[in-house]
Amino acid sequence: MAIWLTKDSKVIVQGMTGSEGSKHTRRMLAAGTNVVGGVNPRKAGQTVDFDGTELPVFASVADAMKETGADVTVIFVPPQFTKGAVVEAIDAGIDLAVVITEGVPVHDTAAFWAYNVAKGERTRIIGPNCPGIASPGASNAGIIPADITGAGRIGLVSKSGTLTYQMMYELRDIGFSTCVGIGGDPIIGTTHIDALAAFEADPETDAIVMIGEIGGDAEERAAEFIKAHVTKPVVGYIAGFTAPPGKTMGHAGAIISGSAGTAEAKKEALEAVGVKVGKTPTETAKLMREIMSAG
Repeated sequence: MAIWLTKDSKVIVQGMTGSEGSKHTRRMLAAGTNVVGGVNPRKAGQTVDFDGTELPVFASVADAMKETGADVTVIFVPPQFTKGAVVEAIDAGIDLAVVITEGVPVHDTAAFWAYNVAKGERTRIIGPNCPGIASPGASNAGIIPADITGAGRIGLVSKSGTLTYQMMYELRDIGFSTCVGIGGDPIIGTTHIDALAAFEADPETDAIVMIGEIGGDAEERAAEFIKAHVTKPVVGYIAGFTAPPGKTMGHAGAIISGSAGTAEAKKEALEAVGVKVGKTPTETAKLMREIMSAG
């Protein structure tokens, strides 16, 4: 089993005909993802060949859903068009929108997040500025490499794309139910807490890896949620122990002020609720390996 993305998911790509969209559509198809079409109003009615797989291009998300039954969209459009693309997906009522685009203005993200709330949160948004979501052996929506791990019973949620990949590789012999890269922007559609709740409810996820980083208080809030609602073992890693206060490091949300948002503060909050926190990604993987081997 998996959360949010399964072998039965039907995926469309907004921006499929662009350079990034076409490249990653090809990769998703190679991973076994059921990609059923793309969206580009200027090229509606055309088809695009991906190594022998012909995919139709639709004028809108609504048209694509009507014709294909799509329930997932992956968004590869430039930052200035991302808000419009997400709003279109929300209006169409699609189940899951995975927003890969980096550099989306924060006020645009705030606007489409608020719009989704006003519409009843029918659409789950992952991202922006994220690697996407992968359920190994079933489906892959985004840019996560498909060949670095196998299917298993660990759930992974991470702010960092590259650390998502590293953790998947470190634990490749055990495998994952679903890996979710939520992105590190100040405003994101899906949080650690959302993923933790879904993994807790998933009968085929036995343990959870949570990767955070400096900035904000998302990890501290996740710790409170774990204490109150999560019964499965959780291991964690926080990136940014050497980051100097007051400096923006990497993601737009990764800025600390005084003692707030530091890696040490987040580590302490997680450990206080029983989460084992590794000092490095490799040590974190070792902690998870010990949990899984203990049954």
